[in-house]
Amino acid sequence: MGWRASVGATVTTVVVLFGGYLVADALDVVPGMLTTAPPPAPAAPFPSAPGATTGPTPERSLPDLPSDAPLPTEAAVGKLVTGLAKDDRLGKRVGALVVDAASGETLGSRAPDRPMIPASTQKLFTAVAGLAGPGGDTTLPTTVVLDGDAHLVLVGGGDMMLSAGDGHPDAVNGRAGLGDLADQVVAQVVDAGQDTVTLGLDDSLFSGPAVPAAVPAADVKDGYTAPVAALAVDVARTTDEEYAPRQKDPALAAARTFAKALEQRGVTVRGEISREEAPSSADEIARVESAPLRDIVGDMLRRSDNTITEVVGRIVALDAGEPGTAAAAIDAVTAQVAELGVDMDGAKLVDLSGLGRGSRATPRQLGALLTLAVDPDHPELRDVADGLAVAGLNGTLHDRYPKSNPGRGYVDGKTGSLPKVTGLAGTVVTADDRLLVFVTLADKVPEGGAYGARVIFDDFAGSLAACGCRPAG
Repeated sequence: MGWRASVGATVTTVVVLFGGYLVADALDVVPGMLTTAPPPAPAAPFPSAPGATTGPTPERSLPDLPSDAPLPTEAAVGKLVTGLAKDDRLGKRVGALVVDAASGETLGSRAPDRPMIPASTQKLFTAVAGLAGPGGDTTLPTTVVLDGDAHLVLVGGGDMMLSAGDGHPDAVNGRAGLGDLADQVVAQVVDAGQDTVTLGLDDSLFSGPAVPAAVPAADVKDGYTAPVAALAVDVARTTDEEYAPRQKDPALAAARTFAKALEQRGVTVRGEISREEAPSSADEIARVESAPLRDIVGDMLRRSDNTITEVVGRIVALDAGEPGTAAAAIDAVTAQVAELGVDMDGAKLVDLSGLGRGSRATPRQLGALLTLAVDPDHPELRDVADGLAVAGLNGTLHDRYPKSNPGRGYVDGKTGSLPKVTGLAGTVVTADDRLLVFVTLADKVPEGGAYGARVIFDDFAGSLAACGCRPAG
């Protein structure tokens, strides 16, 4: 959730303050919509990330939800859920859950405890675990150490979103730049009288298989994910396309890019790049930092980035004192979510992105994650809800929810898509300004029915947004 705006001469600006509490109404930009009263004051921003350290828990800064926001009736919501579940176009296995965010009351459900294929809605587990464990202010460093007089070691700290050149302070992908790192190194070694160095690569932060075994090889080949590495440029893409082919060895490719940056600055890199662990006695001479984890998680959710989800999971494992492996990441994410009170009975995670084949989760588990994310007692999880795609505006929902759908701008969601699987889980603000959590899954969608299933789920969430649904009288 957060400030939501529809842009254009025919689009209405809507302010939605979230966190399990909501102050409604916004200022018109076209006649005939909502109120023309001035909008409420904006929410206080989170403090900026203090480098690589974990900062204090953010304070709750928004007022409570108005107590008179009407709660939709179970009869009205239940009717919508029943209609959804009976739609033959979704197939024979449909799960749905609608929960009032403030009270936790279930307003409607269909097979809420049935383990189903979650597809990318599964990313919510890792998002919640990442902000509950390592924390939103955590950043991922990429450093260079000097061993002796002229041997450099490039050390990866988990940032697979490096820029090849200068870093971009307002970006998430590309916040830290190898060009900036090279500038720092050159300033050190040239001042010391060196213009020729050797270069090592320490990418030992993560270990084990770089791609979960449950992910089909074809999905890797087609660029839906990259091998997980301790560092990479642009998530190891080889072109600018979102689903571009990926570098087979992302860390080594990044090291070669760094070597070229040194050469361009007048420092010769002699010989081949060697893989090694940086000696503890070596001196750090350069460092760049990724965007804070809260921003990485938000970007990961909006774009549904499979690779970065696996990276965040390994960071959760390392934070818990476990190895940086895919298996340890699954265990650590599961444990962190369970510690928050989510009942994980029936859940099975074979990877963290949802791209792997074999994961199962229930609508109730996904709903519990979202309810935590909008709970004012868990401000550290706020950025999970902030990071959801906004219907018709951005992320994986940018081209969905036409202007005729009342959910446009009022629905925030995490999409999910696999062969014969469609999912949408998120939050919605009703016509009465009540914040609801919803989960919709279908994992036996008839052949060729994926697009139609998405439209059906979008229409369902739009119906919740349009719902006055208040008790009679």
